Amino acid sequence: MRSSEKWGVDVDTAVNLALKDLKLTRDEVEIEVLEESSSGFLGIGSKLARVRVTAKEDKNSNVKEKATFDDIDAILASLPENSAQTLPDEVRAEYDKFEAEEREDARAREKANAKSRRKDRDNRKSRKYSLSVEDTMLYEVKKLDPVEGHPVEQFLRDIADKMGVDLEFSVKAGEELVFVEITGKDTGTIIGKRGATLDAVQCLASYVVNKENGKYTRVILDAENYRSKREKTLVNLANRLAGKVERTKKSVTLEPMNPYERKVIHCTLQNHPKVKTRSEGKDPYRKVIIELK
Repeated sequence: MRSSEKWGVDVDTAVNLALKDLKLTRDEVEIEVLEESSSGFLGIGSKLARVRVTAKEDKNSNVKEKATFDDIDAILASLPENSAQTLPDEVRAEYDKFEAEEREDARAREKANAKSRRKDRDNRKSRKYSLSVEDTMLYEVKKLDPVEGHPVEQFLRDIADKMGVDLEFSVKAGEELVFVEITGKDTGTIIGKRGATLDAVQCLASYVVNKENGKYTRVILDAENYRSKREKTLVNLANRLAGKVERTKKSVTLEPMNPYERKVIHCTLQNHPKVKTRSEGKDPYRKVIIELK
């Protein structure tokens, strides 16, 4: 039962593997070629040779022996695709041309994608909403006339004296609005942190103006153009938070604001195609909510 079947890149390799396995020489065996080898094209479609080598005293045996791991490693190592290939110049030229075209296509795609991303980014940046001219504080104030001896002026002077601050007051008034411009060395004190003191004094001034009035008159106090600056800040805030609502699909609730500041948020986003605004709560804790339409 001395027989061995082996594979190899060619018949001789397979035979040598079988002889090594049987520990015999060619004179001591009979060789039967079961399959011829084929190299294919450039290693593609290659086919191994298979032989059966039988010791002459056991040539009628039908027992087949399995290839060892060493045999398999030797076969795999000798395969054409596992060895260096020398491509013809015309084939190499075609490969190089194909690779160059692929690289060029990749660069073109990346350039187009980058341009598209820049365009989208620019569109997002340019899609800003603002107050109409009629909704700005400055527009309303321009329609007012200067007034001397207005009751709110004396009230504010009394407050300034009690606070020990150096301030001057200029009043402009109309039928529905009283505007007071505050100047002097201590305007920072009257504004307070984030306009809190200015809002508080404005609320008191509103009580003074409207306590005996049959018709409500709005009162606005300003110092160092704080209201205009705050107006711009609120417009930017409204746009930024509207963008956040668009991206996250979640509503945003702002901090409590006075009626005028809430109006700035509402008016800024009133024409926005994706979001809407509403107010919730009671003054002085009433808040604006920005949400998807």
